Amino acid sequence: MNPPRHARISNVPLGAGSPLALIAGPCVIESAEHTLRLAEALARACAQKQVPFVFKASFDKANRSSVDSFRGPGLEEGLGILARVRRAVGVPVLSDIHEPAQAATAGEVLDCVQIPAFLCRQTDLLVAAARTGRCVNVKKGQFMAPEEMGNVAGKLNASGCDNFLLTERGTFFGYHRLVNDMTAIPRMQALAPVVFDATHSCQLPGGAGTQSGGLREYVGTLAAAAVAAGADGVFMEVHDDPDHARSDPATVYPLTQFPVLLARLVRLAEIVRSA
Repeated sequence: MNPPRHARISNVPLGAGSPLALIAGPCVIESAEHTLRLAEALARACAQKQVPFVFKASFDKANRSSVDSFRGPGLEEGLGILARVRRAVGVPVLSDIHEPAQAATAGEVLDCVQIPAFLCRQTDLLVAAARTGRCVNVKKGQFMAPEEMGNVAGKLNASGCDNFLLTERGTFFGYHRLVNDMTAIPRMQALAPVVFDATHSCQLPGGAGTQSGGLREYVGTLAAAAVAAGADGVFMEVHDDPDHARSDPATVYPLTQFPVLLARLVRLAEIVRSA
């Protein structure tokens, strides 16, 4: 296998020699109006700092802790909203799929098809995502060592996809805890460009009983550490009213604080890339 050290989500390059990219948006699509408003605000902040930006929002959160949790609008309506974001805001869009049957339809709208961490070993899902012809972002399972993602890369390559990213999002340590090993970033960069998921890395999975808890106050610390470790991009879930977000309220990052953190990450990336 010849590892792809570069990837591209529409007009956003990631990898060696490319600027730090940002993938951000709400955890789940709550409404068309809310999604468009957040996309516009995030795109504006990134444009001010000249940071390449990809908008992320899930049309279905199939892995919520409780059967009663809000999952999103679903495939058809959700993709319609993301298509509106793509047209109105002029940015690439990313969302996750959970079943192979969703891939072809999602690939008609999305610039990047994402595979959730718990599903990263599912061969049929990876093959279906690869066949869309879109960039594929695979989150490393919390139960896997970085080098094990080589098999994931192999499945994508064998299915005709060499435009893909890998995302680090923490490893299970014990009851409700995730830990982050920043050496996972350069270790997985032997396979593909690597993005760091700063908000999910602060989760306490299932820690609030019927939903995940989290430690939002450490999002900025982990994001900065990942940029210092050479991450090609940062993934963040952002919300204008975090405590009332309909998914992951304990970890989504406040929109009001986002520009300050972004400026910090840009400065760090400039130092790392000039060293």
